[in-house]
Amino acid sequence: MQVIGCSQVPIGTPIDAKYLSSTSLTLERVINLYPLTNYTFGTKEALAERDQTVQARFQRMRDDFEKQGMRRTVEGVLMVHEHNLPHVLLLQLGTSFFRLPGGELEPGEDSVEGLKRLLSECLGQQEGAIGDWVVEDTLSNWWRPNFEPPRYPYIATHITKPKEHTRLYLVQLPENALFAVPKNYKLVAAPVFELFDNPHSYGPLIASLPQALSRFNFIYI
Repeated sequence: MQVIGCSQVPIGTPIDAKYLSSTSLTLERVINLYPLTNYTFGTKEALAERDQTVQARFQRMRDDFEKQGMRRTVEGVLMVHEHNLPHVLLLQLGTSFFRLPGGELEPGEDSVEGLKRLLSECLGQQEGAIGDWVVEDTLSNWWRPNFEPPRYPYIATHITKPKEHTRLYLVQLPENALFAVPKNYKLVAAPVFELFDNPHSYGPLIASLPQALSRFNFIYI
């Protein structure tokens, strides 16, 4: 008699061979990180903000929700390394506002294809061209229950119609690239230790990235 978990299974049964011959399977995702110095940063025309104030942003969200339902947003996590330490590329507006490249999807638009379009609009060299972005994996999902700033990595039981769904994707950068940064933004490389547990500076989504990224095995090239 062989004990498997909390059950006794007679040796020789079909299930016996399945368990005794199984091996531990470790799933390990490998992501290549290249030095920040491998990348060139140019400039292009300013990226116009659709909403000039927070109030205007939520009013537009209300209007869109009435017409087409929940807003879908995608953001890309682009990574490099400096001295074998992972850094995340962030768009900085002014002195204290940081965001990931990305934005709102069109109604019915595929999330991955939409992210590629938005990354090209944010950082691509040629207007209207979709770059060869490699979207590796989903990092996290966040939900906005109301027309207010807070977002959460879950949907509360009493929320039947969330107002926005934001999905974060990890993007594998090529060994070399030229990024065209809008004039009204700076592209900065923030070390993961600075993001960790720092929502006051970066917001809860960006501050959660170190935990979400910890399941990957980074290879520094």
